[in-house]
Amino acid sequence: MSPAWNAIDPRIAEYLRGAGLADTTATVEPLHGDASTRSYARVTTTDGRSVVLVLHPEPFANGSLPQIEVGTLLSSLGIPVPAVVDQSPEFGILAVEDLGNETLQDWLAASDGRDPTPFYREALGYIATLQNRGAAHRDTGGLPFTLALDAAKLTWELEFFCTEFLAVHRRAQLPPTKSDALRHELVALAEELAAEPRVLCHRDYHSRNLMVHRDHLVVIDFQDARLGPSTYDLVSLLRDCYVELPPKLVTQLTAEYLDYVPSERTDDFQRRFDLMSVQRHLKALGTFGHQVSRRGRSEFASAIPRTVEYLRRTLQKYSRFERLLGLLEPHLPELKS
Repeated sequence: MSPAWNAIDPRIAEYLRGAGLADTTATVEPLHGDASTRSYARVTTTDGRSVVLVLHPEPFANGSLPQIEVGTLLSSLGIPVPAVVDQSPEFGILAVEDLGNETLQDWLAASDGRDPTPFYREALGYIATLQNRGAAHRDTGGLPFTLALDAAKLTWELEFFCTEFLAVHRRAQLPPTKSDALRHELVALAEELAAEPRVLCHRDYHSRNLMVHRDHLVVIDFQDARLGPSTYDLVSLLRDCYVELPPKLVTQLTAEYLDYVPSERTDDFQRRFDLMSVQRHLKALGTFGHQVSRRGRSEFASAIPRTVEYLRRTLQKYSRFERLLGLLEPHLPELKS
């Protein structure tokens, strides 16, 4: 193992020694992280076996991680997730199955014209499973059913957009009257979404959190799963901030989703989908602004134009968003026609 890794995070060396692996019998490779405070590394032994270490910022109690509890539930529902190989609570380390490096986003980038429809059908099937089969577990009293995308949580996410994207990333200074008006619009949006019936949601269901492994998808980054509007995961998948699918494919996949979940065949489905899209993309912009401007992670900047464009199309589609659009345009001129 490289001595440099000892300096970056000595917990890895301590974990490997505790696992009976001398520094010379394993290599450690840093992996790209997500938007959380966790970091990741692949450990490969001389005989070719490998695991991924998930390094949490703090120690945790044995078996207490949401990733373990939620992962157990998803696996019981028939949704493939990485197997937990080991845990070292004192070091804040969870060792999980190594699925390789190829996310669905990576596969799309290298697809050379291959049809992504089979993967997206598989992904839609997992959403349907969460909603249909997850309902039978709501009375268990444990995660993820104790959490919800309620009015308070949805409003917090929108306020995060105001602070982290508008104020920090765009350095916008709204006068009190405009700030109050913007908050009024955002609270109304959150309250309308929170009033919808709730289903089990992954909560961050997009191409970076779907791994391509042995020609099938495996779901990752599910530890924040909770109850929420039925359109939440579908918006995340079909209006993905990291990739844009062809409109024809989105239309086809939406129709197939409605076949999977017939109860969603309502006259106002598209309106509900678009409403969720506005909240989801404002929330995502808050995350991107925070990552770029506070944490110096410039790799998230490339997702901002696509996300703003989704937002522009949806806001301009409905007269009800005229006030919100007018409040945002001075600070996001990209929203203008």
